[in-house]
This record gives sequence, structure tokens and C-alpha cells, in this order.
Amino acid sequence: MSEQFEALAARADYSIVQIVTRGYAPASESGPPMLQAQRGSGSGVIVDPSGYIVTNAHVVGSMRRVQVLLPQAADPRVSSSIVKPSAKVLKGIVVGSDRETDIAIIKVDPPNGPLPYLSFGDSEKLRQGQLVFAFGSPFGLENSVTMGIVSSVARQVRPDDPMIYIQTDASINPGNSGGPLIDTEGAVVGINTFIISRSGGNEGIGFAAPSNIVRNVYEQIRHGGRVRRGQIGVIAQTINPPLAYALGLPQDWGVILADIVPDGAAATAGLEIKDIVLSLNDKVLENSRQFGVNIYQNAGKTVILEILRGGDKQRISVGVLERPRDPERVLSLIAEDSNMVAKLGVLAIDLDEKVTPLIPTTRRLNGVVVAGIVADVSSHDEPLLAGDVIYAVNNRTIKGLADLQDAVKNLSHGQPVALQIERQGQMQFLMFEIE
Repeated sequence: MSEQFEALAARADYSIVQIVTRGYAPASESGPPMLQAQRGSGSGVIVDPSGYIVTNAHVVGSMRRVQVLLPQAADPRVSSSIVKPSAKVLKGIVVGSDRETDIAIIKVDPPNGPLPYLSFGDSEKLRQGQLVFAFGSPFGLENSVTMGIVSSVARQVRPDDPMIYIQTDASINPGNSGGPLIDTEGAVVGINTFIISRSGGNEGIGFAAPSNIVRNVYEQIRHGGRVRRGQIGVIAQTINPPLAYALGLPQDWGVILADIVPDGAAATAGLEIKDIVLSLNDKVLENSRQFGVNIYQNAGKTVILEILRGGDKQRISVGVLERPRDPERVLSLIAEDSNMVAKLGVLAIDLDEKVTPLIPTTRRLNGVVVAGIVADVSSHDEPLLAGDVIYAVNNRTIKGLADLQDAVKNLSHGQPVALQIERQGQMQFLMFEIE
């Protein structure tokens, strides 16, 4: 058994990378939405020989300056030392990230041909008690491996949360985030994501995103740059025996609709509060997590819901709409400090074809999108917000970031400034004085 584990570690070793980042991140979770310079590190796994790496979204955050430390093998002709050569440092490009699953994709250019990589396994085949191995760089200690078992194959951190995790007692510590959880066949069955700990260190309760979810996110980001999720405008809850008893429901399991958003897709289709959803596209639904996952995977499509209402079964067609876009994702496109507009206290980027898929539809095709507000730089009483689009400064039309930086560079202390902006689809003037 020891020899088999040794062979597995040797096979996986050169596909596990350390990730070092530098950029901007939220200054405080509870305070104003400000940003500050920050460094970080984590782990990742190469999943394609052309240089695609999977890690956690919180490892890269909004950091666009990413370095990947690629393990190097010693030349057996000149060295027999057990100490490995220094890792090769490669520039990483963040292809995209998904905050809901906490998954990000990084791309590096292989320096000497195809890179060693690991394949995704089928996380649906995992069973409680199965042996697994966690790889990564805990506390910056490159390419460490720990062993444990699967404690739970589908742990929900919050009730009715559509995201589930593999729970393991394999030792996971800070720095392991983004590294792979590997089965005894050498396949990636999860991506180590977080721990529950009173001490801040490993206490045997670690969580990994299941590989089947990771694979879906990876493929969407690699081919489309983002993850599309659908919604129909409902709040669904899992039926349990107490709820069934209290509401007099005919079954004590399944999914009930607790709310219908007015004028949403579900309302238009005729769904009602207290409808029991029996199946989606003829797939029996046992809980709200199943319902949510199957809805968001069908963005842009039509699904057939079989419902039970007042003892009668009905089949209803519902169009699944894509969720509204998230302006905060614009921050992920910031590449260098050149995006700083110090006199406005913001990081900003051109409104172009890379940005438009991430924000709601805008009135104009040219302008500057605010990616974030920088702590210790912005002090305006009426600050700009992430997602705001700047079209003019004191009557000067702004077509891009270079125009904006030129327009504000000669503004003097105490001078009034009127920014024409679009915020959440509405045009307005934002007034403040240069500090």
C-alpha cells in the first residue's frame, strides 16, 4: 500500500502548482466597499497539458498579477539529492472565475512543451469512508500531500444552498486552497476550498468543491469566459415532515414554491405559491438544491415542470432566463496599476467588448467603467460605485480610460467636478471637489 501511495504522489506531484498573487482586494468585509493593495498565495492543479490550471476564486480574487510556481524535476544524471530544484516561475493569466462555486481558471504558456496534468474524476462515485489525498502548498510549503477519508459526499454549509461540498478529514490548511483532492486512482475528485476551525488550523473538517461541479465551471469559463446561470423568478424550499404537516401537504418530501417574483418567468408561465414541483424535464426532484442546480444549468432554454396543485398534476413550460450580470466582476479585468485614476480614487477600465458581457446593458458604447474604489485614495462624500460608467468630466466627453486620466490630471485642489455617469441604467451627474 505504501508503494502504491508513493507512486500516486509521484504521478501527481508535477501537476500541482503554487500560485502567488498581487493586486487589489476589499479592505474590509463590514466597512465601505473600498479596495487596498494585497498579496496572497494558494495552490492549483494543471488539468490540461496546454497550461490550464484550476484553483479557487478566492485565491486569485481580483488579482490580475498572478505568478505560477511550476515544480521542476532534478536531472538524475547530475543530481541524486532529495531536495527538488527551485520551481520555475511562469506568468499566469486569469481566464475567468466564478464566485458562487469559488472556482477560477488560470492559463500559463508551457515553457518546454506539454505540461504534466491530472484528469477529472467522477465525484458522483465517491463514497463515505473512501481514501483521498489532499495536495497543495499549506503555509507556502510547496507540494505537500496529506491523506484522509471522505467524511461526507454532499455537505451543504447552509440549508437549501445549491452548492454542495465533499467533506474530508485529510489535513487542509491555509495555502491548500485551490489544490486538488485526489482519489486512489490519481483522478481529481475535488478542489480544496475551505476548512471549519476554531484554531485557524486543520481540525479534520475540510471541504472541497466536487469535481463534477468544477468540471462544468471549468468548461464554461474556458470556452465562454464566464458561467451562465438561469433563473425563473421563484424561491423554492425543500419539503420536510413538519412543513408538510403544518401546510397539510400530500407528501413530506420534494420541493415547494414559497414565492413567485411578480412579472418573472415563473409568474408568466402560471406557477403559483405552494405549487409542489414533482419533476423538471421528467427528472424527479427530491430537494430544492436539485431544483436550483437544474434551473441554473438551463439558462436560455425552456424546461418542463410537472407540478401538483390542489391534488391535480399539471405540466408547465417555463423559459429560463440568464441571471442579471454582476458589475463587481469588472474588477477581475484590472491588469496593472495603470488602471488607477488617483484623483477620483478609483480603478477603472475601458468600456469595450471584454467588459460589456459583465455589466447590464449601457446607453452608450464608449466610456469608462469603474471597477472598484481604492482605500486611502478616495475621500469623496458621494463616491463612485463599482459598475458606474463615466461618460463625461465637466462637459468633456470620455471615450476611454486614457481620456479620463487626461481630463482629471490638471484638475486642481478644491475645483468642483461634475461627472456624467450611468448607474444601474440611469443617467446622473455626480458632483464633488478635488481633494
